[in-house]
Amino acid sequence: MIHLPGSAASRTVGPAARARGALYGLAIGDALGMPTQMMPRPDIVARWGPMLAGFEPAPPGHPIAAGQPAGTVTDDTEQAVLLGRLLVAGRGTVDPRALAGALVAWEADMAARGSEDLLGPSTRRAVAAVLAGTPPEEAGASGDTNGAAMRVAPVGIATPIGDGPAPDGLGPLVDRVVAASRVTHDTGLALAGAAAVAAAVSAGVSGAPVTESTRMAIAAARLAAGRGHWVAGADVATRIEWATGLVSGRPPDEAADLIYRLVGTSLATQESVPAAFAALAVFPGDPWRMCHFAASLGGDTDTIAAMAGAVAGACHGEAAFPAEAVAVIDAHGLDLPGLARDLLALRAGPAPGGAP
Repeated sequence: MIHLPGSAASRTVGPAARARGALYGLAIGDALGMPTQMMPRPDIVARWGPMLAGFEPAPPGHPIAAGQPAGTVTDDTEQAVLLGRLLVAGRGTVDPRALAGALVAWEADMAARGSEDLLGPSTRRAVAAVLAGTPPEEAGASGDTNGAAMRVAPVGIATPIGDGPAPDGLGPLVDRVVAASRVTHDTGLALAGAAAVAAAVSAGVSGAPVTESTRMAIAAARLAAGRGHWVAGADVATRIEWATGLVSGRPPDEAADLIYRLVGTSLATQESVPAAFAALAVFPGDPWRMCHFAASLGGDTDTIAAMAGAVAGACHGEAAFPAEAVAVIDAHGLDLPGLARDLLALRAGPAPGGAP
């Protein structure tokens, strides 16, 4: 187990530190949630207590992560980096066939490494369809889980929110979210979740606090819900608003119980995305502790903590995380500072006029 000190003091930071913070927050949350993913909260509490104390190795016999050492990142970080690099290579656009091919190559590499942390159900189904000849614009028609939301943070870094009150100015960002997601998750439900995370990250990079970033997330989710194919499911925007209000002012243990039992922590977009924003509402000023909290909720903890960590990191900057935690992530050789720099350069240019 790797124990680290508390989070750094809040300070005024610029967009570059916030962009790096978004990627580091995503990876730190992901690594903290790696050993607890798909475990019931009672089992997590019995093994580690109400909240993880640091990066932990996966327990023996874990169905997904068995044998993984403390600090290991999962598909959340690796697919976000994959998407971010495609965005940079495409100067802000992502070719859907290129994304499908990259995801296939990524899964093959993961399998060769002996990992069981492979493509999620919506992504696997869509990629298989594209490889079988289905047009990319049709492949993601049933994708409603949280794979798009888990990897979308680079879109938020690369895309500013325009001037004016929400939802004014959110159109180009939602267009870019749709373009980067539709090949695997072209449903209003999944796109709403992805747009919420991307908008919150974008607002954070621009200097917004967690409360304002959450407000922008809700507005973006409402806008994106009308895009893509319809599938049955609770409204993401409404559930984010409800979930954050549900836990507001409550002690962490009580809030964790409410999130686990009522909000839900499965890989369903309408559960995991609101759960991530609820975690942010419990610890809006302490990204490091918030990531521990999100990673201890039970269910899809790596994804919930990764999404929440990306938003918190964007809102507070990389200095909100201990240098030791950043070093754990840097050991993976992902060059997150370089990717953040390149994504931020895209932010200075024009966003695409619309989704293809």
